[in-house]
Amino acid sequence: MKYKIAVGEKKFEVEIGVIKDGLARVTVNDEAYEVNIENFAEVTGERAIKQSRPASIPTRTETPEPVFSEQPKAATPASAPAAGSGAVVAPISGLILEVKVNVGDTVNVGQEVAVVEAMKMENSISSDISGKVLEIRVQPGDQVSTGDVLMIIQ
Repeated sequence: MKYKIAVGEKKFEVEIGVIKDGLARVTVNDEAYEVNIENFAEVTGERAIKQSRPASIPTRTETPEPVFSEQPKAATPASAPAAGSGAVVAPISGLILEVKVNVGDTVNVGQEVAVVEAMKMENSISSDISGKVLEIRVQPGDQVSTGDVLMIIQ
């Protein structure tokens, strides 16, 4: 979920993604950051694991200039598929890096159909059924939650 917040006169669109071991993936105005939650143990009762930030994710020392979109990106529907079809669902929350099939393609059981980045790792998403791709509900750059429908195969 994206939150629209204001700090003084500055407006931001903020989305909090995966949180694990005291590190959180946060998007501010469509720029990804990895942040350390300093009071993680206090809030969750868990012990944070010290991890270093990858070079590919920037750390900001100054407040980014707001880019407040008048028309937010349409949400990807995560509703259940129609009866008689097979849904490929996100097994983990993360960022869609790649969709490896197109509508109309024929896929086999075990074939890689998408790649999701979660906690700095690329995760291959494979089809559980053989069939024809009827619908693709995500595209590279989309954030997905566990259980979101990525595509329909029949």
